[in-house]
Amino acid sequence: MDNKTIYALSTLFGKSGIAVIRVSGKVAFSVFDKMTRLPASDVADRKMHHVQIFNSVSHETLDDCLIAGFKAPNSFTGEDTVEINCHGSKAVIRSILEALSALPDFRLAEAGEFSRRAFYNGKMDLTEADGLADLIDAETKIQQKTALRQMGGTLFNLYESWREELVAMQAYLEAFIDFPDEEIPQDTVFKIENTVFKLIEAISKHINDNKIEERLRDGFQVVISGPTNAGKSSLINAIVKRNVAIVSDIAGTTRDVIDAYVDINGFPVIFSDTAGLRDSEDAIERIGVNLAREKIANADFNIFLFDAENTEPEIFSDYTENSENFLLAANKSDKLSADRKKELLDKGCVLISAKNNENIAAITNRLATYFESIYQQSSASLMTRHRYKEALSECLENLRCFNLQKEVELAAEDIRLACRAIGKITGRVEVDEILDKIFSSFCIGK
Repeated sequence: MDNKTIYALSTLFGKSGIAVIRVSGKVAFSVFDKMTRLPASDVADRKMHHVQIFNSVSHETLDDCLIAGFKAPNSFTGEDTVEINCHGSKAVIRSILEALSALPDFRLAEAGEFSRRAFYNGKMDLTEADGLADLIDAETKIQQKTALRQMGGTLFNLYESWREELVAMQAYLEAFIDFPDEEIPQDTVFKIENTVFKLIEAISKHINDNKIEERLRDGFQVVISGPTNAGKSSLINAIVKRNVAIVSDIAGTTRDVIDAYVDINGFPVIFSDTAGLRDSEDAIERIGVNLAREKIANADFNIFLFDAENTEPEIFSDYTENSENFLLAANKSDKLSADRKKELLDKGCVLISAKNNENIAAITNRLATYFESIYQQSSASLMTRHRYKEALSECLENLRCFNLQKEVELAAEDIRLACRAIGKITGRVEVDEILDKIFSSFCIGK
């Protein structure tokens, strides 16, 4: 990272009422002196100023806009920062960016560079940076809520508390390395070993409790399966409220897996309509049935649908025997007698009519309740990145190697490596090798 002042469009390029162009760096305030008639010395910190902005070379007026200055270190990046709020036409945006490129020591920002500078200047740690990226990408309220919690420091505080305990242990051990003739007191040995044991327990529980982090980002997998002509395609169309699957009375119409994305009470859900479960002589249909069975085995939640006029829910017993994350949906309830309805309700079925769009909410409500329950179990310290799991697993591996029966230098090295592994998550150690990966996913203006 060089010391040049960077600039970029922080809003989408295109036709809009307002566009925001961000500038950050040592000479960011020269924008006022060179592109407006408001001297930088007269700029009130963190306040909007109404100015005309012009090209410093041609002196051509580019726009009538609002501009604000944020003096270091009280800015997003920790550097002097200027934000230009201009009209959002492509011509205006392009002309201002071209004018900025002509200023000395200015260059276009790279992807994620504003956030990267904020990290280097101590304005955020890497977990907060990840939270910011997740907030930008959030499409549901649960994704938004989780990202905001992470930006607030929830994960940083947890991981940093573990790192501080390791640092304290490392200090003890290195002190004994400096005085090799001194034996480690027994009470100190007990304290260190007890701390390591508790950390192993806490980190292991944290890893094992976090089963949904990728699902919150990519979507929970919900599979709709059942015999042919049970109404699976009608049900998925009713849930997503548009026609994504072909509905036909011809058995075996659905031969592949059809996926549809839905927001269920803030949870991202991917519904899969599968081929009808039956034995078939058709080679293509058999492939679809095998795919359906694979989907059922790997689903986060299964909806087993059947024609309640002609089929019993027991046909799914092989799938439900050792599972809790499923729902039995009895379709065509509009054609059932009162006694038949009672019988199915007593067996735990949800009565629906996919064709008539009746009681579909009972299914989505059940799903929302299920996802909310597993979210609440781990939401306080939700591990939102696979790299966190990798780093914590590395930390655990080193802690499990630790014992004070071997040379104290080797024991101290185990603690140092465990501490460094956690530091990779927050950025409290030298981790240049992972910074490019993290910040390259950001948009240019962030």
